[in-house]
Amino acid sequence: MNAPRDVTRPAPLALYARSRAVPTVLAALACAALLTVWAASRTDAFLDPYHRVPLLSLAPLLASAAIGTSLHTYTRDLDDTAVRPWWPRRLAHLLVLTALAATALALTVPGDAQVFGAVGMVRNTLGAVGVTALGAVLFGARAAWMPTMLYFSAVYLSAASPHVRAATVLAWPVQTGPQRGAWAAALALFALGAGLYAVRGARPEGPRD
Repeated sequence: MNAPRDVTRPAPLALYARSRAVPTVLAALACAALLTVWAASRTDAFLDPYHRVPLLSLAPLLASAAIGTSLHTYTRDLDDTAVRPWWPRRLAHLLVLTALAATALALTVPGDAQVFGAVGMVRNTLGAVGVTALGAVLFGARAAWMPTMLYFSAVYLSAASPHVRAATVLAWPVQTGPQRGAWAAALALFALGAGLYAVRGARPEGPRD
């Protein structure tokens, strides 16, 4: 009689990470950070901080889109009937990836916080992830990036207007780092998006939608 083989099973954390495509998300965040470092090191962006405005819009947009893809679950029915509530896992998942993205992108734009430096990058990353999390709850993880892209694009394309630039709360992605109204808007969006995603999860995607 053959002896049973010793089969090593993956750890639950590894299975969770693979099911949410976390390794792919981490690779995408690294690529976004490297691309931002290259763009921020250009002479015009280094000498004139206002040339960093596109970076403070594009980099958080890419990072939040990558994070949004990991919010999808293939076992929604099992999650809803689990003995232990899933909201702490969903919240921890989102918070960890957001912290990694904000830290990595903040290191790509050193400079005066009063202009467009690391502080603005952290704020925009938090706000972008919040909008993306809301998109996952409302439209599903695969389309979670669309509301963020539409909002950031509209604000960036309208930033030349003095009325838009003066609207600190609405135009928070193009504001300087220490603007209190911009921080309030970004934090509110992040809290709302993270809270709803933690409680409800991403909208199921499939034939039943």
